[in-house]
Amino acid sequence: MNVTHEKPQDSERWSWLFGGIRPVTRSGAVRDALAGITLAAMNVPQALGYARIAGMPVVTGLYTLLLPLVAFAGLGSSRYLVVAADSATAAIIAGRLSQIAPVASEHYVALAGMVALLTAGCLMLARLFELGFLADFLSQTVLVGFLTGVGFQVGIAMLGEMLGVAVTSNRTVEQLTQIVRGLPQLHVPTLCVAVAVLAIIFVFNRLAPRLPGPLFAVVGAIAASAAFDFPAHGIAVIQGVTGGLPLIGLPNVSWGEIPPLLAVSASCFLMIVTQSAATARAYAARHSQTLDENTDLVGLSAANAAAALSGTFVVNGSPTQTAMVERSGGHSQIAQLATATIVAFVLLFLTSPLHYLPRCVLGAIVFTIAIGLVDVRGLRDIRRESPGEFRLALITAAVVVVIGVEQGILLAIALSLLWHVRHSYRPHTAVLVEHGGQWQATPAVPGALSGPGLVIFQFGSDLFYANAGRFAADVRGLIEGADPPVKWLVVDAGAITSVDYSAARVLTNLQRDLIRRSIALVLVHTESSLRADLHRHRLIEVIGADHIFDTLREALAAISGHRVHVLPAINPEGGHQYR
Repeated sequence: MNVTHEKPQDSERWSWLFGGIRPVTRSGAVRDALAGITLAAMNVPQALGYARIAGMPVVTGLYTLLLPLVAFAGLGSSRYLVVAADSATAAIIAGRLSQIAPVASEHYVALAGMVALLTAGCLMLARLFELGFLADFLSQTVLVGFLTGVGFQVGIAMLGEMLGVAVTSNRTVEQLTQIVRGLPQLHVPTLCVAVAVLAIIFVFNRLAPRLPGPLFAVVGAIAASAAFDFPAHGIAVIQGVTGGLPLIGLPNVSWGEIPPLLAVSASCFLMIVTQSAATARAYAARHSQTLDENTDLVGLSAANAAAALSGTFVVNGSPTQTAMVERSGGHSQIAQLATATIVAFVLLFLTSPLHYLPRCVLGAIVFTIAIGLVDVRGLRDIRRESPGEFRLALITAAVVVVIGVEQGILLAIALSLLWHVRHSYRPHTAVLVEHGGQWQATPAVPGALSGPGLVIFQFGSDLFYANAGRFAADVRGLIEGADPPVKWLVVDAGAITSVDYSAARVLTNLQRDLIRRSIALVLVHTESSLRADLHRHRLIEVIGADHIFDTLREALAAISGHRVHVLPAINPEGGHQYR
């Protein structure tokens, strides 16, 4: 029979384009455009602050709100996710690039652009190989610790500008030392301006959170600086802000400079995948919308490629800016397109006043961002519910502050994996005992019995090379201290979905030991994946197919009916040696 494949219609082939915008209605477009204007008012001063965190010229912060937003709006699937500059990725960039080139220099900007381009490549590879699952390897616990550490690091870095104290070091501990030593020389006018900006932002956040407090602070500071000539009073201002749209081109970086940037790009990639996926998932679930995470990876890759080509730095899905859009009434990426339009207008006609913007004002804005990253409530909740994970969060935060952001993100991933492995290595175990007609879990201590001569043992993890020895030791502890002696060992395998090669060898030796002790081994609640492993490792022959049951009820009925017996001895090659 001949099978013909119809070519997809053009409308179907390109249906994924502008998925975060369509369908478009007139009322919805107006509502989203107004939300985009609000987002621009909120975001312009923050973008300048993010550029300061990244060590980039301040105008490049505005570039992150231009082409990257347009690229994600066209190629992403999330209707809410705002892709722009982010404090975490900005801190990762500065932590490494500041050791290679002078901050905000032309070479530094080129290196930052190459990091964005390499990150775009990583994101596209993640899409091609469907590596979006990597987002799940950074637990919420260590993510809270990581962002808290970034908050402290960024906040300390801004104290020098807010106090008017010279800070030359790139390391947080040394920066704090220099600030403390420089306190006798602090510049009072600079401090007063910074405190006034902090007060304005906090008052607006408390009394009118929907209004752009940072924008009012920036406009007021620029007006005051121009009117009272702040530079004449020793208050440093931003200089050399270039207006106009960004020039398009590849970063001017030699091939030999790329290898040191790969680790920075990998760290940015992991943070982007984790944070963007978590944010997009949350808002899609809240509004009962479908989300294609693979399409979002394409959008994020395009956004970072656009950032690289337009002379700015890595962009990320921002939880705070996404929340701004939602609170402002936005329901699609039209809001982000409106933001990009406003930013283009600012770049073309309104960059001149930025020459009067005091540096301490940017420092104060960044400081408020840093305070928002310190998740005190989240840390308190983790400490109350899981003290062990709380210690992991603190360790991650300390590494970020003392060693660096790049090392902190790698440690965060390693700790997340180790915490999971620790739970798998030492899983929950129990002995089931019947009370009032129901089976209840009791501690699996030596000698615990489910009934005369019967042990029903629960093991709460897959069996693999690391925990198989613990499984065997727990079983031997149960049977050696039992009185009366154990005749039947029933393993509730409901949580055991796989057995690896090493664990299979341990189980074979354990079964041999049980046979010598005249104890029958029985498995219940075996899933299809576990049965496949039992066949592959020939454990079916070792345990006995008639000793494996779907339910505990069936196993107990077989035991009480004397249909379960101790198997013959096992020969060294596996299988049974019948006597």
